[in-house]
Amino acid sequence: MKTSVFRLLPILAACLLAACSSSPTVESDLGIAGAPDWVNEGSQAVDNDDGRFVYGVAFAPPLNDQALQISTADTRARAEVARMVSTYIDHTLNDYAASTGDTASSSIQQTLNSRTRTVVNGVRIQGHWKDDDSGNIYSFAVMDMKQLDQAITTADKLSQTFKEFYQQNANANFDRFSKETQQ
Repeated sequence: MKTSVFRLLPILAACLLAACSSSPTVESDLGIAGAPDWVNEGSQAVDNDDGRFVYGVAFAPPLNDQALQISTADTRARAEVARMVSTYIDHTLNDYAASTGDTASSSIQQTLNSRTRTVVNGVRIQGHWKDDDSGNIYSFAVMDMKQLDQAITTADKLSQTFKEFYQQNANANFDRFSKETQQ
């Protein structure tokens, strides 16, 4: 019993740090022995040879129903992706407003939020892992940024100026955002 409590302390500390932080990252160095890398690395934006992705990692504690526990972990992992994409969109809007001298209108923000919700609905759950010591089930959600890029560039309600700004700056903005999420 005492050993289980000591194993949960790093997870609880990480949750508390994440809740108190204003940073867009989640404390991810959980150091859970035997866990897949994605569990210990946590939610983040990644640019690798396969493309640009947003990873969401979350867990659900033991419940009486394993299907419900998995569903809860999946929903939380998708919410992590949504939170991170929302932060990315906010950064992009701020950059757009700063570069054009034009304040980002509420219609742009509303359209982007709508498009983002649609894309996040398509986030796929890549995998699960159960910590045998705690009983927690972790879920790993993945969103390919190509989906968001396409949704933004095909949105009818966005100005051509914003679409061009987004296309020209998407890689640089994502690179900066990716570095922020890994700090």
